[in-house]
Amino acid sequence: MARKQNDSRLVQPFLERLQNGKTVKEFRIGQTIFAQGDAADAVFFLQKGRVKMTVISDRGKEAVIGIVEPGQFFGESSLVAGHPLRMSSATSIEHSSVLCFEKEAVVRLLHENAEFADYFVSYTLARTVRVEEDLVDQLFNSTEKRLARVLLLLANFGQDGKPQPVIPQISQETLAQMVGASRSRVSSFLNKFRELGFIDYNGGLQVNSSLLTIALRD
Repeated sequence: MARKQNDSRLVQPFLERLQNGKTVKEFRIGQTIFAQGDAADAVFFLQKGRVKMTVISDRGKEAVIGIVEPGQFFGESSLVAGHPLRMSSATSIEHSSVLCFEKEAVVRLLHENAEFADYFVSYTLARTVRVEEDLVDQLFNSTEKRLARVLLLLANFGQDGKPQPVIPQISQETLAQMVGASRSRVSSFLNKFRELGFIDYNGGLQVNSSLLTIALRD
């Protein structure tokens, strides 16, 4: 679970220097920021709130592939040559404030500032590692362990910085999509975790460090 988390304070000065090609947008709960198949012409930076990333298969099945936290980029795949269209959708699951950068503005900053380029490459590599870990988790771990891992990641356990044990505005349906299981199965394990004292409900979903015993169990 241990992973060094990029400090968003390092990138703020660079983002503030961008005067052209930058807008601030506010999104309400449930509002789409961009949809799968849209033109990939911008990069986003979440200032506050939370954003759900999803993909839809050709058969119409939806899966959650990640939750964006404040201080994180998303939609950065627009910078990859040969990807003119969005491969996923982004939906606000809390009232969110988002910095929207035109693709050309970010490319220019990457070329002009080596320090920002180092930060951005490090961030992108960390995201890639996370995706690989999620794939391994889906392939080899039980639903119970996958759910425990998702809850711990959402609460930032095992990362640098202060843990956030309370997870607001996260539905069982969203958790089921992230874990790759039915909602009823996720609900059953959530009840089990609560009975064992691993989680609690008090103004949100409260995750206790004791849940690590499930995530680390062989």
